Amino acid sequence: MKPIDAVPGARVENYLFFNGKCEEALEFYQRALGAELQMKMRYKESPEPTPPGMLPPGFEDKIMHASFKVGQSLLMASDGCSNGKPSFDGFSLSYCAVNEAEAKKAFTALSEGGEVKMPLNKTFWSPCFGMLTDKFGLGWMVTVNPA
Repeated sequence: MKPIDAVPGARVENYLFFNGKCEEALEFYQRALGAELQMKMRYKESPEPTPPGMLPPGFEDKIMHASFKVGQSLLMASDGCSNGKPSFDGFSLSYCAVNEAEAKKAFTALSEGGEVKMPLNKTFWSPCFGMLTDKFGLGWMVTVNPA
């Protein structure tokens, strides 16, 4: 396959589906990481009606789309169209802290109600690195980039 030319300004952003727990997740990331909510729209606020049968009953008040910033990173989120357990398999988000104190604070907050996979420790690539799964099942790697 012939490679395509890079498109100036193009980027890849994360879009997370919380299957009915988006509101709780947004509040959690605001507390845990100081996330800044950019916008939030509920299904009932959509300028176009949702196709019949697309949403589970009671999802009218759920979040159709939200965007929030953590530092300089933009993330997007939704409740999606299902009220099952969210599945975040095959990837983790990486939180790059500016120092060890910030890394410890973020790691502690994100691990509340979740599961620590690797405690924060010094590694050969970072003075402070750890991995966890938060209470929504989302994997995180918290790191401090070496100076």
